[in-house]
Amino acid sequence: MFELPKLPYSFDALEPYIDAKTMEIHQGKHHAAYVAKLNEALDKSAEWEAKKIEEIVANYDKAPEEIKTALRNHGGGHFNHTLFWESLRPAGGVRPSGKLQLAIVEAFGDFDKFKETFTKSAVGVFGSGWAWLTVEASGKLAIITTPNQDNPLTRGFKPLLGLDVWEHAYYLKYQNRRPEYIDAWWNVVNWETVSERFN
Repeated sequence: MFELPKLPYSFDALEPYIDAKTMEIHQGKHHAAYVAKLNEALDKSAEWEAKKIEEIVANYDKAPEEIKTALRNHGGGHFNHTLFWESLRPAGGVRPSGKLQLAIVEAFGDFDKFKETFTKSAVGVFGSGWAWLTVEASGKLAIITTPNQDNPLTRGFKPLLGLDVWEHAYYLKYQNRRPEYIDAWWNVVNWETVSERFN
């Protein structure tokens, strides 16, 4: 049985960039629902119930037909949100250093160009979905987007940083102003955790 992970900070810790009420609903309602529905689907298959979440979301297309969609949507929702919470921190936003910084410069020219490209990709997601900083099989960094609760693992990419651009992630504070939400989000990115994933 998968469990809803506890946040590594309080609901109001990311203010003023992400408000406490949004965090409470996002984690306590939306993420909790993904976990509950994922477990409900896994009750129907002992084989899939024994797998790690990374295996589930990377290989859901091989699952029994009756649970395939649930694993894609709710397994993806659980995996994506867990990575999302871990990628945030109060007083974040300090630029990456070390190997990740060098890789960003190599792939995008400099950090500002990376930030501009990532922001443009996130703003451009149609409807609900995610923007990601990932590592390709070659080891090079790449920015991709996915719809709904899909994630980079299904495409053979390793996710380093994911930004949730579903409306439930920002609508209480920012309404339809997604670019403003994205601009605020950069202030709470936990680059230490992202660097650890890359290393």
